[in-house]
Amino acid sequence: MTQNNDTRARRRRDTADAAAKPPSTFTAFGLAAEAEAIDPGLHVVATPIGNLKDVSFRALATLAAADAVLAEDTRVTRTLLMHYGITTPLVAYHEHSNAAVRERMVARMQAGEALALVSDAGTPLVSDPGFKLVQAAIEAGLNVTPIPGPSAVMTAIVAAGLPTDRFFFEGFLPAKSGARRTRLETLGRIPGTLVLFESPHRLPEMLVDAAEVLGQARPAAVARELTKLFETIRRGTLGTLAATFAEEGAPKGEVVVIIGTHDDAPDEAETDAGIDAALVSALARHSIKDAATLVAEETGQPRRVVYARALALARTKDA
Repeated sequence: MTQNNDTRARRRRDTADAAAKPPSTFTAFGLAAEAEAIDPGLHVVATPIGNLKDVSFRALATLAAADAVLAEDTRVTRTLLMHYGITTPLVAYHEHSNAAVRERMVARMQAGEALALVSDAGTPLVSDPGFKLVQAAIEAGLNVTPIPGPSAVMTAIVAAGLPTDRFFFEGFLPAKSGARRTRLETLGRIPGTLVLFESPHRLPEMLVDAAEVLGQARPAAVARELTKLFETIRRGTLGTLAATFAEEGAPKGEVVVIIGTHDDAPDEAETDAGIDAALVSALARHSIKDAATLVAEETGQPRRVVYARALALARTKDA
């Protein structure tokens, strides 16, 4: 009987608190909107990966109605909230947050609060430490509600022009070349398109390793600054992309690399025929050395291989 009385009293207090609390609002397209109350628990909210217009109305309403927003970098998330007139308090939650921090967040939710979890960009838990908090919430019997939206993985793969029926998301490869090549050898056996994140300063070296391990002719794309002002998507083979970024140097901004399967690459006969055709054209205007260099850059094939074919073609012509 005492427990029932306590429960009814708590419900009365909750109702009184809800009535006293002013409605949460956000602003979109110059209009103020009222956010409906959301259930206690953890709300995993996807946010824009660059363009602030990509946020959903449901995401805005959730961020506005939450008791707090848990953010990787509060400075980054504050920009989004201010843009849409949201005043929900921010709490830092990142890869260095320990078990004690998670316990405090769980305790807040058990006390009836609704917390929104966001990453700096895109969908939380994708190359992001949020999964530990989700696990803790589930173990505590709390509701976990996903609010879907932008994702750098999906944005990159639909623009790459490579098969999307099966793909494998790897995240970041090891920083050192030896470990990276070992991991690439394993990934090369996966029968699907590969999606990788990469630091811009490591991109040129990573593409060289990928081309040598997975094959120069393997189709690929490098997507940079997706949804932002300077969005660029480079498509080609691993060989040509490696040569391009070796010459241009490391790009700026966020990078996603998409690599097709071995089956997507042209077969060896088609590749050889293409190289020979390019060499015949180049040899009409350049020396063997220069022609081999030009065709190697165009096709992404090793220069020594192209040079050997150029020599063979030259001998055939002179015979």
